[in-house]
Amino acid sequence: MSPDAHFEPYLHLAGLTADAALISWGGFWFQKGDDGHLRLADDDEIDSLDPGRVDSIGARSIPYGDAVVEALDAEGQVVARATTSEENNAWLRDLEADTEYRYRVLVDGQPWADGPRRDWRADRTPPGLAEPDRSYDCRFRTHPHADDDAPVTFLVIGDFGYGVRGDDPASRRQRAVARAMDVAADKLDVRLVLTVGDNIYLGEDEKEGEEASMSDDTGAEDDDWFFSFYQPYRYLLSRLPWYPVIGNHDGGETEQSDDRDQVTDNFFLDHRFTSDVEAGRTSVEPGLCYSFDVGGLVDFVAVDTTEASDTDHERFFAHPDHRRFLEKEFPDRGGRTDGRPAWHLPFSHHPPYSAGPKHHNDQAMIDQLLPLYRRAGVRCVFAGHEHNLQWSVVDDMHFLVAGAGAKLRPETPDRLTEAQTRGWAAEGHFLACALDADRLSITPYAGIEAGGALEEADLRDPDGDPVPLPIVVDRLP
Repeated sequence: MSPDAHFEPYLHLAGLTADAALISWGGFWFQKGDDGHLRLADDDEIDSLDPGRVDSIGARSIPYGDAVVEALDAEGQVVARATTSEENNAWLRDLEADTEYRYRVLVDGQPWADGPRRDWRADRTPPGLAEPDRSYDCRFRTHPHADDDAPVTFLVIGDFGYGVRGDDPASRRQRAVARAMDVAADKLDVRLVLTVGDNIYLGEDEKEGEEASMSDDTGAEDDDWFFSFYQPYRYLLSRLPWYPVIGNHDGGETEQSDDRDQVTDNFFLDHRFTSDVEAGRTSVEPGLCYSFDVGGLVDFVAVDTTEASDTDHERFFAHPDHRRFLEKEFPDRGGRTDGRPAWHLPFSHHPPYSAGPKHHNDQAMIDQLLPLYRRAGVRCVFAGHEHNLQWSVVDDMHFLVAGAGAKLRPETPDRLTEAQTRGWAAEGHFLACALDADRLSITPYAGIEAGGALEEADLRDPDGDPVPLPIVVDRLP
């Protein structure tokens, strides 16, 4: 490697089930600019640093070498092993359910991403890679068995793909929220992360005040995802599985580019869900809907609510294939919640109910999706899109908008009554959600400074009074 270049390796727990884990590896190239400081290399530059390479990370990246991936039990014994020379990812199989493992990756006999790593620091002058500091904690815990009614704690984050290249308000907010999620992962025994869309903003046409995109890139290349995804959530990605939905900024609906292919690549959607099409757990092309269970208590359902401009249907969820999928995922239980699983939890980018100030109630979702949710006994719906935090309750169904993982719209919502809003906050945040057989407890947490402790977001009712936390959603008989 040239003395003027640096390769920073990354690890990614790209998928997880009760008996298997998908481990991925890759990285990013940096090279010295005219000012002598390392800068991120663009995808079209990396061939000069690693001949023949056109991408550096994700499901489609060409192999870095002969790889061995191993899972180790609590005694340090190797209990699962996979090898590959064709991809930068491998499934570890035949694992025990609800069990913690450590893992390691060797490429051409050398440990991948071993030892302290170099992370991007935007508070430097100029911003750049810091000296080696934090090391990966290479571990994961498999999902509970399908017959196990184990409690599950998960995080929800939306509208987070802004990027942390600089030190502007949205970049600082994204770093602060990511930092708080990192703390929550250990303190709250978190098992997974749901995203409610807008996973990447690069290439956007829309500008909001001073918080316009910090990059002229499009989001369609690996290097575009360094600042928006791989770096801010680096140490979460190595040990928690993420489950995304598509937002309007991820497709071509709002932006100059359609990033769906890159979302599929970086979230390993084909490796994780396409094989479930025949089983009826996934519906693709056009759009993306899928479902997955975690133990016996909960069925998560990802709903594509973005515009379907290239089809005969206004929204992807209205496509006949997706409609059949959704009717299967939300069976008619007479509105009761006494069946299995105990919880059906849909998550999407657009919210059915929103008080604004920019985005308001979505009548198409209210008319076409809520009847399905109600008949199946859905008690809570997660979404993003509006860049604030909102909690509404309509006909005893709870609606959470978690749309300020990076961007923020500080103005007061203008349709609180119409959306039946019980609480809102103009604050960067994520949701920590803990469910068992009887209730779902939801606590919004704000971003924190380095070394800080978790702090609840300042949720206020329409009169400006504090809303007691957590929000508790009871399972109805």
